[in-house]
Amino acid sequence: MRLPERLKAITKYIPPEVRVADIGTDHGFIPIYLVENKIAKYVIATDLNCGSLNKAIDNIKNKNLEMFIETRLGDGLKVLTPGEVEVAIIAGMGGLLIIKILTEGKEIAQTIKKFIFQPMRDADKLRRYLVQNGYKISEEDLVKERGKFYEIIIAEHGRQKIENDVYYEIGPKLVEKNHPLLKEFLLYKIQKIRRILNKIPPGDPKRKGLEEKIKKLEVLGDGSEMPNNSFYNG
Repeated sequence: MRLPERLKAITKYIPPEVRVADIGTDHGFIPIYLVENKIAKYVIATDLNCGSLNKAIDNIKNKNLEMFIETRLGDGLKVLTPGEVEVAIIAGMGGLLIIKILTEGKEIAQTIKKFIFQPMRDADKLRRYLVQNGYKISEEDLVKERGKFYEIIIAEHGRQKIENDVYYEIGPKLVEKNHPLLKEFLLYKIQKIRRILNKIPPGDPKRKGLEEKIKKLEVLGDGSEMPNNSFYNG
């Protein structure tokens, strides 16, 4: 099974020989890849959509991997039982939907050691939720595929304090390790905000917050550092 780069990047953060849940598995590509490459020993592939799950079931059967990949129809983490998996992948959906899944499946989430998220939008809102709800962001990654950026957020249970809002927009770990795509991603973010600014009339109070955000992103793009206490892992 060959994966697109944005999905293959996710698999790099899964420890060997663990039990994994792929929430919103769609065609089941990630579970198949994990088992075929002996990364995971067992995967639960879930989806809320019956049609998508049936496609995953067909793909899994074609690979004769039914003994290693279990499929379940259902909503978010609710289809799991406490302690059933060590790692959960939630990719290919918006940050707000991911937040909803974590909130509604809170009891199950507390028993999962590691989460790998790939939000398609609202990554800043997801980071804020994680930090404010007993998670810490342990690693982040960026992938550019077909001209589009994909953010990968790895979170574990713990404490993390972020005092500068710019680190919700741009993950602190990306800045910390000076990710190869960081400057290009910052430029993309700045240009996106400027396009929004161009549609807002002068004097509108919304402009101030956006202009301040651009300045903070430009500071990161220049290679300057925010104050040392801008984020803290506990």
